[in-house]
Amino acid sequence: QMSDHLAQLRRQLEIFKTTTMKLAVALACLPAAAAFVAPAPPAAGVQMSETKADLEALQNSMPGPPGYWDPLDLAGSTILAQYGVDTVEANIGWFRHAEIKHGRV
Repeated sequence: QMSDHLAQLRRQLEIFKTTTMKLAVALACLPAAAAFVAPAPPAAGVQMSETKADLEALQNSMPGPPGYWDPLDLAGSTILAQYGVDTVEANIGWFRHAEIKHGRV
């Protein structure tokens, strides 16, 4: 019985060694595989400079109601300053980009 138990432990040890070696080889190949992947191009920056007055003029130039309507005053706020969008114009650009991205403009 003792010899059966030792044989079983030896088999488990061999399986563990084989698995560990395969993992080590796979991890060693990762940096080499990364050499064949092209670097990502830099993201294109879009600079939008639109003021609250531009938004009001655009809305008031369109026919029919409601005219200019911004009940939360998002166009005049810097609510996104904590994320690096620190001017009113940048805030308007960020919101306009979000509206375009999600198909609402």
